[in-house]
Amino acid sequence: MLHVDNLSVSLGDFKLSDLSMTVEEGEYIVVLGMSGVGKTVLLELLSGLLKCDQGSIKLHGKDITHSKIQSRPIRLVYQDQALFPHLSVRKNLEYGLRCQHTPVSSMNRTLDALSTQLKIDHLLDRAPATLAGGEAQRVALGRALATEPRLLLLDEPLSALDPQSRATIQMLLRNLHRGGQTIIHVTHDYEEAVSLATRIVLMENGTIVQTGTPNEIFRSPKTKFVARFVGIRNFVAGELISASDNLNETAHFIKNGIQIAIMTESGSGPGYLMLRSEDITLSNKPDETSALNVFKGVITDFIQTSAGVEVVIDIGFDLSAIITQKSIQRLSLDIGKAIFISFKATAGRFIGES
Repeated sequence: MLHVDNLSVSLGDFKLSDLSMTVEEGEYIVVLGMSGVGKTVLLELLSGLLKCDQGSIKLHGKDITHSKIQSRPIRLVYQDQALFPHLSVRKNLEYGLRCQHTPVSSMNRTLDALSTQLKIDHLLDRAPATLAGGEAQRVALGRALATEPRLLLLDEPLSALDPQSRATIQMLLRNLHRGGQTIIHVTHDYEEAVSLATRIVLMENGTIVQTGTPNEIFRSPKTKFVARFVGIRNFVAGELISASDNLNETAHFIKNGIQIAIMTESGSGPGYLMLRSEDITLSNKPDETSALNVFKGVITDFIQTSAGVEVVIDIGFDLSAIITQKSIQRLSLDIGKAIFISFKATAGRFIGES
């Protein structure tokens, strides 16, 4: 459906470089990255608000790189909605249709269907200034959808909303996607991306660093930046001794003299061990399990997270495990207590230094 090839643009000190991506019909793509990496710039290039310095944009095989905004079947919804303050909700919804000279009867049918679908039929005569955040976002979506765009672009659509409104809009977006709408949605919130995306495009410093399903990116981040961004706490610098050099089935990652068995086909050399907190088990004595990695350490900190309690253990370097409050009580855990940690060789992943 959408093919972006080597797109580049310079805006003052910022540069978006050689960006390429493909979006298939009906996909929900979430572009994920920190503030300032170029996510909004990408949307503005796709919509026609910005012109690229080089590269091409094709939609359904047609080159739209230099097409005017009005001729692109693409609509962009900003974080702040950008509703016309002097127009009622009804007239905001009608705006694009009037620009296309849509007959009144057809416009009314579209308005009725959209306002019912988005649950804003009771707001039609209201002014934008009187709307709550979630209401305004639904109206902004309605205005964008009224002209039946082939591609809907969303710029941080949930970031300014309260939790209840955010959940409502997420459900609405999922329903739009189930109905066949192709969506590109930018955010800096990984949990938001996971809840909505069929595929995630992760950006850093004006370029794409990884693309994949939420599960692929979470379980197999390709860079230190990606791993940190998706919330993997255990990312340790060290040295890998490969299985071939070790004459063993498993490789060994070495940090501060401590050897950790991991399954990897990477060659020997410096790099990083990545280990999910959820894959580490805590116990008061070394358990007889199939885990090759069992270490004794000392608890140095507890951190409350949305996923549970993060327990930081010093085994010669810090590793973090996520457990429940009940497990903390059952194991009688406290700062300064000695504890055993264990994890399988398959749990660790190695990323070599580039």
